[in-house]
Amino acid sequence: MSPAPSSPVTLRPIDAATHQAFVEAHSGSFLQTPAWGRLKNDWRAESLGWFDGSGADAPLLAAGLVLYRPVPRVNRSLAYLPEGPVLAGGWDAPYALDVLRTLRDHALAQGAFTLRIGPTAVVRRWHAATIKDAIADEQVRSLTQVPADVTDETGVRLRTLLTRLGFEHLAADEGFAAGQPQFVFQLPLEGKDEAAVLAGMNQLWRRNVKKAAKAGVEVTRGTAADLPAFHTVYTETAARDHFVPRPLSYFQRMVEVMTAEDEDRIRLYLAHHEGHLVAATTWVRVGRHTWYSYGASTSDRREVQGSTAVQWRMVQDALAAGAAVYDLRGITDTIASDDPHLGLIRFKVGTGGEAVEYAGEWDLPLRPLWHKAFGLYMARRG
Repeated sequence: MSPAPSSPVTLRPIDAATHQAFVEAHSGSFLQTPAWGRLKNDWRAESLGWFDGSGADAPLLAAGLVLYRPVPRVNRSLAYLPEGPVLAGGWDAPYALDVLRTLRDHALAQGAFTLRIGPTAVVRRWHAATIKDAIADEQVRSLTQVPADVTDETGVRLRTLLTRLGFEHLAADEGFAAGQPQFVFQLPLEGKDEAAVLAGMNQLWRRNVKKAAKAGVEVTRGTAADLPAFHTVYTETAARDHFVPRPLSYFQRMVEVMTAEDEDRIRLYLAHHEGHLVAATTWVRVGRHTWYSYGASTSDRREVQGSTAVQWRMVQDALAAGAAVYDLRGITDTIASDDPHLGLIRFKVGTGGEAVEYAGEWDLPLRPLWHKAFGLYMARRG
């Protein structure tokens, strides 16, 4: 646990460089970087810092990117910290309560009707073998029915604290959280080399890695000029998997603002077989945390395992970058045999990683009538 602050915790805006350096140093979420605020240009972004005291040389204890979504024609907004804020001492720090209280007061002063946060405090972890056994059990429909291999008291205590402060937990919708995922799948890399990671994968994954190599799948790093090719495969994937794709301009803007902040913040990977693009992905890094962000694959030539090849290359590059975690992002908690998301979790479980449950996203009503009206509006939007 971090030592208690020697002076009252104070909150004030900070510049982008200070904010970026803090998030990097503590391997915070890429959704908490200043670049993410610049990408979300339909929101108003603000970088905040929490300090041990009010002096110019006061130590920085926490930082947060706040995104304000305004309501048209009125001076009110939703204040949202996706996967934030980031605390130097984690959510067990003795100043966590002060961070939440000062954030509440600041959001209220900024005209927010609701404060939404998404702390990445871990509550539970399930290892790959546990998940595999649960999937095989027809009586089990959700990970939440399975005893966790690890329960983290920090996340448990944080949920209790948020409830005590009046925050409302946003329930998952069909396994996914209201905004950012509450359940993610991560591959721990600390202290491992390529051989150890490969040995931890299941037999199918290892076989498919070898199959892709034998078939001659070539994985390369792309550039912004390759985004149209990526987007073509991505839109094919969206049609096949029944989701609404983002426009090409979104990815072009993403690469532009994220590489302007750090030239190695985001990477594009392309898997080709005999000159044909068969899979493409984006990879993001902050500090020692790496993420698989977006992925796409063609229906043609699926037998050459382009998706496996590109994943393995990103894991290898995460190791080379000194990452402690390779994050495959969201999963559902549902593991029933008739659930349409089961294939996704099976694919990720094959890496030998673990399912992680975060504390989730929480709303604090600051102006109850506005908060209720916004909730009704979102419910009607469906």
